[in-house]
Amino acid sequence: MTARPNFDFEKEGTLTIGHVDEDEVDRVAASFKGRSLFITGGTGFLGKVLVEKLLRSCGELKRIYLLIRPKKGKDPQERIKDIFQNVLFDQVKQLRGEQQILQQVVAIAGDVLLPGLGISERDLETLRNEVSIVYHCAATVRFDEPLRNAVFMNTRGTKYMLELAVTLKHLDFFAYCSTAYCHLHVKTLYEKPYDPPANPHQVIQACEWLTDEEVSLIERKVLGDIPNTYAYTKSLAEALVVEKFNELPAVILRPSIVIPIWKEPIPGWTDNINGPTGLLIGAGKGVIRTMYCNSSGYGDFLPVDIAVNGILVASWRNITAGTDSTNRVAHMTSSNDIKVSWAEIIELGRWVIEHKVPLNGVAWYPGGSMKSNYIVHFICMVLFQWMPALFVDALLILLRYPPVLCRVQNRIYKGFEVFEYYANNVWSFDNSEAVKLRKLLNNKERRTYVIEKIDLDLIDYFTNSVMCARRLILKESDESIPAAKRHMKVMWVVDKVYKGIWLFGILYMLYRCFFAS
Repeated sequence: MTARPNFDFEKEGTLTIGHVDEDEVDRVAASFKGRSLFITGGTGFLGKVLVEKLLRSCGELKRIYLLIRPKKGKDPQERIKDIFQNVLFDQVKQLRGEQQILQQVVAIAGDVLLPGLGISERDLETLRNEVSIVYHCAATVRFDEPLRNAVFMNTRGTKYMLELAVTLKHLDFFAYCSTAYCHLHVKTLYEKPYDPPANPHQVIQACEWLTDEEVSLIERKVLGDIPNTYAYTKSLAEALVVEKFNELPAVILRPSIVIPIWKEPIPGWTDNINGPTGLLIGAGKGVIRTMYCNSSGYGDFLPVDIAVNGILVASWRNITAGTDSTNRVAHMTSSNDIKVSWAEIIELGRWVIEHKVPLNGVAWYPGGSMKSNYIVHFICMVLFQWMPALFVDALLILLRYPPVLCRVQNRIYKGFEVFEYYANNVWSFDNSEAVKLRKLLNNKERRTYVIEKIDLDLIDYFTNSVMCARRLILKESDESIPAAKRHMKVMWVVDKVYKGIWLFGILYMLYRCFFAS
C-alpha cells in the first residue's frame, strides 16, 4: 500500500486540557437551565447539530421550539420524530431516552417565507410568554438561488424574525447565524458590522413588487461585484440585525465554511455533500479530474461541532454578561489556527479514497490536478471529463440504459462557476472573540465545548467524513468495500488504456504531419 502522505500544515497550537475537577460547574449549561428556546433552521445541517448538542450537554433546558414548515398530510411534530431517527441523535436518545427529548422539543408550524412567519396566534402567544433565547439559522445556502427567492428567504425572513423577537416578553439573547463569507470585498474581515451593498428594506420592497422574471433580468446588475445571491442577501440580513441592536439583545455570529463533525457525537457525520466532502466524492467517483484553482490558496473550514460549541459559549457569555458589555459580532473561523491548501485537501482526499475508503460505481479512476491557467483547465475538462462522459453515456445508450455522466458533468460545471471564485481568492478573518472566550472557560467547559486550537489529524478526519458520506448519503454498505477496491483496480487499467490511446493518437498525428511523405 502507498505510504500515508505527510503534510506540513501551519499549526499554531493544539488543544490541551488540564486536570478536570469534577466539582467544577458547567456554567454554559447552567445558563440554559429552565429556559425555552426558539430555533429556525433546526432541520438543516447546522441546526440539527445545535439541537443535538443542546439536548446532550444542556439537558436541563425547559423547551426547544423548532419552526417547522407544514407538509401536506404530515403533522409537524411527526416531522420532529422523523428527524430524531437520524443516527446523529442515537447517543442522546440512549443517554436520556427518546420520549424525554421528544417532550422537550416542540414543533411550531410556520415558514420564514410567510408574513408573521406563518405562525398561528396560539403558538405566537406561547413563544411570547416562554421564549428567552432565539437562534435564527434558517437560510437557503444555494449560491445559485434566484435573487428574489434568496431575498425572501435570507433577508425578509430575518426581518420577520426580528419583528417577532421584539414581541418576546422575556428575551435575553437573539443570535443571527450569518457567514464569514458575506462581505467579500473585505479581504481581512473584522468582528464588526459592515455597510450593506444596498438598503435591505428597499431591496425587499422591490422584490415584492417585481415578478421572478423581472428580478432575474436585473439580477446581475443588482449584485454588481458580489458573485452570488447568498453573500448578497446574507449581508443585507446582517444590516437588519444591526438596526435592532438598540432594541434587542442581538448578536451576529459568522461561522466560516461548516464541514462534517470532528469529534462528537459521530466523527465525520454530515447530511450533505457541500464543501470539501463533495469535492472528495466527485473526485473519488472519477467525475472531477481538473479544477481551476489557486492550489496554494486555502478556504476557512470549521467542523460543525466546533461551530456549535462556539455558538453555545458565545450565548453563555452574552446571557450572563449582557450584550451591552460584549462585542455584538463574533467570528467562528479556523484559518488563524490551521491552514490547509486546496492542493493538500485534494491530495489527501485522493489518498483516502484510493487506499482506505473506495466508493462504489466509480465512473473513472481518481486522478487529475488543479490548474492555475484557465485554458489548460478547459482543455483538460474536455479531454478528461466530457470525453469520458460522452464515451460512457454512449455505451449506456447502446446497452439500453439512460445516460448519466453528461448530466453529472453539467451539474459539476455549474457548481464550479461558483466554486472557482472562492478557490482563486483568499480571505483572512479576525477571531479575537474566540480567543477571549477560550480564556474564560474552566477545564470542564473546555472539555464539553471545545473551541480551542484542535489537533486535527486530517487523514483520520477525511476518512471519517468519506465513510459517513458513503454510508449515510450514498447509501453504500461497508460490505461492498472489497468489491469497490476490485472495481478501482479495473478502472486503473481502463484509465491507463484510455490515456495510452490518446497519447498514441497524438504521436501518430505528429508523425503524419512532420515525417510522413
